[in-house]
Parts: sequence; C-alpha cells; structure tokens
Amino acid sequence: MQLRIRPVKLDKSAGPFRRMLQYAFYDWMREMPKQRRYITRAGFALQAYAIYMILMWGPFRLPKWLYPYYLVLPQSPVSYVLVLLLYYAGYCVMNGMLTSEFVRKTQLESDQIAAQQIQKTLQPEKVDPIAGYSVETFYQPFRDVGGDYFDVIDLPAGRTLFAVADVSGKGMPAALLAANIQALVRSIASATQDPVALATQINEHLGRYTPSDRFATAVFVVLDRASGGLTYVNAGHNAPIISGPEPAIFLRATGMPLGLLTGAEYESGTASIPPGGTLLMFTDGLTDAIPGDAPEARLCDALAGGSAKTMLQLKALIDPKFHEDDVTLLLVRRDDAAAGDGNHRV
Repeated sequence: MQLRIRPVKLDKSAGPFRRMLQYAFYDWMREMPKQRRYITRAGFALQAYAIYMILMWGPFRLPKWLYPYYLVLPQSPVSYVLVLLLYYAGYCVMNGMLTSEFVRKTQLESDQIAAQQIQKTLQPEKVDPIAGYSVETFYQPFRDVGGDYFDVIDLPAGRTLFAVADVSGKGMPAALLAANIQALVRSIASATQDPVALATQINEHLGRYTPSDRFATAVFVVLDRASGGLTYVNAGHNAPIISGPEPAIFLRATGMPLGLLTGAEYESGTASIPPGGTLLMFTDGLTDAIPGDAPEARLCDALAGGSAKTMLQLKALIDPKFHEDDVTLLLVRRDDAAAGDGNHRV
C-alpha cells in the first residue's frame, strides 16, 4: 500500500492548542509565489549553513587543511561574527517572508468568511410555504464558498419558479458568477414566466460578459401549483427526477449550458408532479459523491415512497470520501390531497 502524507490544513474551528500545532506544521511556502518561495528557502539555507559551520567547529571538528573541501571558514573572531550575521540574516529573511504570507492568508481567510456570509444571504435560507406542497433544500459547498445556486421564486397566477445552477469551477470565481446568475434570475423572472426566455437572456448575458472558460449548467422549472404541471428548460444540467406511482421521469437537457455560445436556442419541456409525488433537482456534486456505477438509480430508490424522511435518505447517500464538489438538493413534494396545509420543512 502506498503511503501518502497529506499536507496539514488549517481548521478555523479548531481550539487554541490544536490551532497552534496546525500553524507550527503548516507548509506556509506551499502557496507562495515562486520568487518569494525561493527567497524563503535562501533564508533557510543561510541558517542551515551557519549551524553547519558551528557543528564543524565543535563536535565534528575537522583538521584545518580540510576546511576548504567542506566549505568551512577557519575559526577566528571574525568567523564567529560572520556566522552570527549569516544566521541572523537567514532568520530575518525567513521571518519576513513567512510573516507576510501569514498576513496574506489571514486577510484571505477574512475575505472568505465575509463572502460566505454574503452568499448565505443570496441563497434562500427559508422558503415561503407553498399551499399543497412541501419544499426542502440542502446546500453544502465544498469550500468556504461554492458555485452552486438554487432559488424558489413566487410568480403571479399561482406559479412558482424553481431554479438550480452549477457554475464551472470552484471557490471564489464560481461564487461570483453564481451571484451574478442569482441576480439575473431574480430580475428576469419578475418580467416573464417563460423558462425559455429566462434561459435565453441569461445565456446571452453570460456569453457577452463572462470569460470564455466560464459557464453554468442550469435547470428552470415553473410549477402550476393548482394542477402540478411543470414547464421547464434544462440547460445541460443533471436531469431532475419526478418520482411517483409511475416509473421515474427524468427531465433531460433541452439546450446547452449557459454562457458557452451566444445565440444558443432552448426548448421547453412539460411534465407534472402527481399527487404524492416528488420532484428532485440537484447538482452533479450529489451524484459524484455517491459511490457505485448507477447513482441515479440509488436516487430513485431513495425517492420511492415519498416519505417525510426522503431528504435524510438522500443526504445519507453522500460518501465523504467522494465528496469533492458543491452539493445542492431541492426537493419538492406534492401533497396527496389537491391542496395541503402549506407546511414547509427544512
């Protein structure tokens, strides 16, 4: 079995003693720019050379004629002063570089905490009750901030928009683009209930104003609350699953991811949530974290029956060993009766 030594990670929630040990063994040079990393190593080399000469003068005393071969200065008051200066110079170089890196990471950590708090305000922490339906959500970013986005928006004429998007990449760049998509969905949905128009306008905006290597998969589902009917657009996203008495229905892609190509066309699809049935919308972080060759089949098994514990069963499928991406779930269950009491569970 191959031995792997993982680098020490900083845990913001650790206690004072554990955090002190993490700081002591953390490789501060790992994320430094190349030039600063070389300067830090030069400071370490100066200290090491000073210690080396002291050892050669002391426990490992060499004959004087061997000093040139081992790069050791002859013992003299000047040599002692020079060794001390070399050691102190190396100490100052290393201390300056590592302190600046510590300050940089502390500032970055503070920025990430602020970004995490802002992102929480963009994601709906609580969804307003929907008469006849129960809505549950789960969001777990892989890093402090993530590139997944979900939303539940009340529309006129007894309709509700469910939106889920997954931005390419991870971390801060993906989170910024996800926030942009959130603003676009909110502004465009206030003017139209057509998911095709919604996807088309967002695609045009992202295609023009974002880098060419940035895109997002997304699915927009408009629910008619009275009938349970759905009108949707799937822009290259994982197919949402409708589970009920009949075999599961997958809402397959009806267009390409958003931001890949301006002028892309999108088609709408239709479906319905049967009484007692469920609609599951999710990002690929969920299926990637489920071990095995058929994660969608395991999702269908968890959805079968539509019990109150369905969300717990879905989250139980996530294997921490395979969790390497943001995970988002949006679960909508239609009550058995035509209209329910509108209870909301999170």
